[in-house]
Amino acid sequence: MLTSSFQNKKNRSSHYTNQFKKTDSLKVITFKVRAVLKPSAYHDKYIIDLKSIDNATVSGKTLLNIEKNRLSESLKIDDIYISKILFSKINTPLNPYQFDYKNHLAKKYIYHQIFITKNHLLKVQRRKTTLFGFANSIREYINKKLKPYNFKPDELAILNALLLGQRHDISDKIYTNYVNAGAIHILAVSGLHVGILLLILSYLFKPLEWFKHGKLIKTLLLVSFLWCFALIAGLSASVTRAVTMFSIIVIALNLKRPTNIYNTLAISILVILLFKPMLLFDVGFQLSYLAVLGIVTIDPLLYKLWQPKSWVTDKFWHTFTVTMAAQCGIIPLSLYYFHQFPGLFFISNLVIIPLLGIILGLGVLVISLATTNLLPQIGADIYGYIIARMNDFIGWIALQDAFLFQHISFSRLNLFLSYLFIIVFIKFLIQKNYGALRTLLVAILIIQSILIYNRLKPKQNEFIIFHKSRHSLIGNTVNNQLTIAHDISSQAKNQDIITKNYATGRHINAIHHSTLRSVYQFNNEKLLIIDSLGIYKVKSFRPDYVLLRQSPKINLNRLIDSLQPKHIIADGSNYKSYIKLWDEICKKRKIPFHPTHKKGAYIISY
Repeated sequence: MLTSSFQNKKNRSSHYTNQFKKTDSLKVITFKVRAVLKPSAYHDKYIIDLKSIDNATVSGKTLLNIEKNRLSESLKIDDIYISKILFSKINTPLNPYQFDYKNHLAKKYIYHQIFITKNHLLKVQRRKTTLFGFANSIREYINKKLKPYNFKPDELAILNALLLGQRHDISDKIYTNYVNAGAIHILAVSGLHVGILLLILSYLFKPLEWFKHGKLIKTLLLVSFLWCFALIAGLSASVTRAVTMFSIIVIALNLKRPTNIYNTLAISILVILLFKPMLLFDVGFQLSYLAVLGIVTIDPLLYKLWQPKSWVTDKFWHTFTVTMAAQCGIIPLSLYYFHQFPGLFFISNLVIIPLLGIILGLGVLVISLATTNLLPQIGADIYGYIIARMNDFIGWIALQDAFLFQHISFSRLNLFLSYLFIIVFIKFLIQKNYGALRTLLVAILIIQSILIYNRLKPKQNEFIIFHKSRHSLIGNTVNNQLTIAHDISSQAKNQDIITKNYATGRHINAIHHSTLRSVYQFNNEKLLIIDSLGIYKVKSFRPDYVLLRQSPKINLNRLIDSLQPKHIIADGSNYKSYIKLWDEICKKRKIPFHPTHKKGAYIISY
């Protein structure tokens, strides 16, 4: 908690949010590029360190979005620029159960973003090169040397991910295939990659043990090379954890002290969180540690179930048990965050993991030869072919839709109950005594009681007006069944992630579709929908809510006088100029106005 407070620059007087309370006016800023992020469809994205605002020295990070331009080059780490900009707030989710990007960035101490074009940036002379800038220069030099060998974009992107820890250039299709095949961990440099690299380096440095103090020199070189690799890979949560853990193991072996994997994990967690405390909330950090805990705890139990006599069979069996153990450690967390489960994960891992050592070893050789201009073209072609076939195999696994279970409802309570069961069940398998059995049975009773209570307790009904750009999307949840009404085409409605996220978050399995009606009634309240025709009946009808959609050309003052609604809502299908005018009128008439493009979905609970 203390280091978290120290790390948060917002607690310092020099932070830009403390010096400039109003960030809604144009500011002249000087900044340095800190990190390059994966670009979006329309913008290149960077994390920048602010150096000054209007000549006042400040500190803090922010998100920079530069409009894409094929003619302009991307920014480089440690480059310094001056520009006149307007700070923008990072939007909160506009629909329920949507990914909270604002909260995600806040955990990285980023609170605002900037939108700009490259033409509005003035580059100034770089003062000094940081370690991150130096590592980026090495990555750029390696890619420059690999470019003449005509690797295909997907092959080069996978090579960068496996050996340089950079996943920015991986196409959405390839990334989705690896996710659906349960092999995405292969693309994140982690303990598997670092362990293989350590074995290769240990073999290369083994002759040093023949000399006096050779083992000490070997240890220093191994630790140095591991941390250089971590730096080049961008010091992500997974690689930092892996290198810290293996560094402790290497040092312990040199001191001839017995190592305990649980102590090693605990020390690496402590060291990492002392320097980067907010990594505790990083999904990759949580998954990597739980996977390792699953392997060291569950794998020995599974491996003892069968002892194959054949060496090849034994290796495949051990790979299978390691994969299953890792999945047991991360399945609850994966379901909680991603709400999907790849049923064929063990097949992809059985094939890829045994080959990964060869792929990484050849990759190190390819990069070494390419940087020294000694790599023959046939060597590059063979390596590119291996990566291409790996991508094809992963793509084939991902196409087996019947084994990919998506949109699984899994709450935080389910997460805690799952890990409770896993812990007490493993304890029972290890100890196998009355006390462990009693604990297991008590845990099962607690889990059953909570699940029965959650099933029987009454569900709250909701009428929800989602935000959908250029469309109208309405949901009505009654007795845990969701009825959707919309004006979206039949091709797009099955792909609409908004309603799928909502149904998953609310644990709704039954979804029905209906046409948009003009009037909805729930309990004693009524909602009137006015579309582009702008037609509505006055007489004695008094709606509590009025929803404006498709930019109706109406006199809102007259509508308010006639219908006297309590709330007026405008969804994402309206022109923003209309919404601005309606907002001004509602403020004058002191009637609550809710534009979904600003305030998000409108939810009525009843």
